Amino acid sequence: MEIVGRLCQAPIQKHWRIAVFPRNVLPIAAMFFLVSFVQVGSLCAAETKIWQEFSGEKAIAHVQRVVDFGPRPAGSKAIEKSRDYIEDQLRRSGWHVTRQAFSDDTPQGKIHFVNLIAQFPGQGNASSSLFLLCSHYDTKTFDTIRFVGANDGGSSTGLLLELARVIGQHPDLASKIELVFFDGEEAYEQFSQKDGLYGSRYFTRQLKAARQFRGGLLFDMVGDRSLGITLPSDSPAEMARDIFAAAEALKLRKYFSYFDRELIDDHVPLNEIGIPTIDIIDFDYPPWHTAGDTLDKISADSLQIVGSVAIYYLSEFALKR
Repeated sequence: MEIVGRLCQAPIQKHWRIAVFPRNVLPIAAMFFLVSFVQVGSLCAAETKIWQEFSGEKAIAHVQRVVDFGPRPAGSKAIEKSRDYIEDQLRRSGWHVTRQAFSDDTPQGKIHFVNLIAQFPGQGNASSSLFLLCSHYDTKTFDTIRFVGANDGGSSTGLLLELARVIGQHPDLASKIELVFFDGEEAYEQFSQKDGLYGSRYFTRQLKAARQFRGGLLFDMVGDRSLGITLPSDSPAEMARDIFAAAEALKLRKYFSYFDRELIDDHVPLNEIGIPTIDIIDFDYPPWHTAGDTLDKISADSLQIVGSVAIYYLSEFALKR
C-alpha cells in the first residue's frame, strides 16, 4: 500500500526513458502495463477519504425540494410532505426510519408533532453507544409573512440527508450513528419550558436507560452564503476543540468560531440529560425569521464546508475513541 500511495501522489515526470522490446514481446508488455495501470488507478480511487464524498450540491438539492413545499410549520400539510420526502431519501440511503408521533399543548392549542428517527440495519451491540446527528425540519409559524425557512430548517435538513447518504455507504460508521429529525423546534410565542423544542424534549423523555449515546451534533442554519459557524459559549469543551481541529485539518478553520453567549436550541434537552451535544449553527444571519430566508441566501459551498468538517470530526475524532 505504501508503494501504491507513492504512485498515487507521484508527479508527472518531464523526461521519459523509452524501452525497446522485441516485436513478439511488445503486445505482452503493453498488456502488462495496461493492467498494472488500471490496478493502480483503482487503488488510488479507493483512497478517497469519506469526507471528500460529501456533496454540497446534493445537499442543496434537498433544501430546494423542501423549500418548494412552502412554509412547513408543525401540523401542516406541507410538513407532512417534507416527512414523506425525508423518509424516502433515508430509505434510499439504507436507513430504517421510525416515526415518533406525539401531541403537546402549545400557545395555539394541542398540536400534532412527528420526530423522524433513522437507524442503520445491523447496529447490534453498537446501539448501546451511538452518536446522534440531529436537525429540526419544521419552520416557524407566521401569520403576516410567507416564511419558507431555506436556512432555518431547510439547510440543516438537506445537510443531514446528504450526511445520511455518505455515511450509509460505510456500514461500520453508520452502525454507530442515529439520525433524528426533530419536529416543533420553533416556539409559537417565546421559548420557555412550555413553548419551543417540542420534538427534542419529547425525544429525551422517551429515551430508555438501555439506549446510551456518547454524544451528538445538532445542525441548524448552516447554509448562509457568508458562512460563519458560531458554536455557543456553553458548548462541551472537548467536542468544540475537536470540531476546531477537524476544521483546521481541512483548512477551513476560518469558518468556525465561538458565539458570545448561550443559545436555546434542540441541543439543550440533550445536554440536560447527559448527552454532550454541540450546536453547529451560524447565528449571524440577517434574514433569520423573515420572509427573506429564501434559497438565494444560502449556498452549496457553505453546506460543503459544514458537511466535510462534520464527517471528518466523526471519522477521525468522535468515533475513533
